[in-house]
Amino acid sequence: MTGASARSWVVDDGIGEYAAAHTTPPDDVVRDLRAATLEVAGQWAMMQIGDDQARLMEIVARATGARRAVEIGTFTGYSALAVARGMGPDGHLLCCDVSEEWTAVARAHWEQAGVSDRIELRIGPALDTLRSLPAEPTFDLAFVDADKTGYLDYFHELVPRLRVGGLLLADNTLQRGQVVDPAVTDESVVAIRAFNDAVLADDRVVSVLLPIGDGLTFIQKVVA
Repeated sequence: MTGASARSWVVDDGIGEYAAAHTTPPDDVVRDLRAATLEVAGQWAMMQIGDDQARLMEIVARATGARRAVEIGTFTGYSALAVARGMGPDGHLLCCDVSEEWTAVARAHWEQAGVSDRIELRIGPALDTLRSLPAEPTFDLAFVDADKTGYLDYFHELVPRLRVGGLLLADNTLQRGQVVDPAVTDESVVAIRAFNDAVLADDRVVSVLLPIGDGLTFIQKVVA
């Protein structure tokens, strides 16, 4: 699945291929980024989002008129590139990650794409970064794609900082379909089950879990 244009673990392969073929394809910058990710990350390149998800995130950022966004877990920068492109030159995206090595790939390709001036990268634990920010609702859009055991903590820090109507997108919320198998007790799967249940029970938000990639949950803040 590494470098695939679509990465769905739950959609029929034929349907997935058809959907990918009818999605606007990536450009040269993205192709270069995917190749660079494979070179530096090897087997971990599978952590990169698919082209279909990237295009969806770009469309969401553009359609919602997002101008302030935050990302937890940047890896080599594909999702950030998509959001930054969608926001346009007036947008500001704060990226939180712990790896200098992988985000160096991101920086180079943000520069190549001409979006580096709208992206701020902070290296360090994301919770520390979030807790250092003002508690006011200033973000229009958030994306979480990091350690699964931290998702609930990220959610609780991000929701108060989202404006009413703002969106939080959470990746990998199906865990390759393992969330529905009670025999699976891997800590990441258990953590995502708890996250999914907590989101559903939180009356500050409404949500929908989409079977794109490894599960992408759209969470909208509806109550201040």
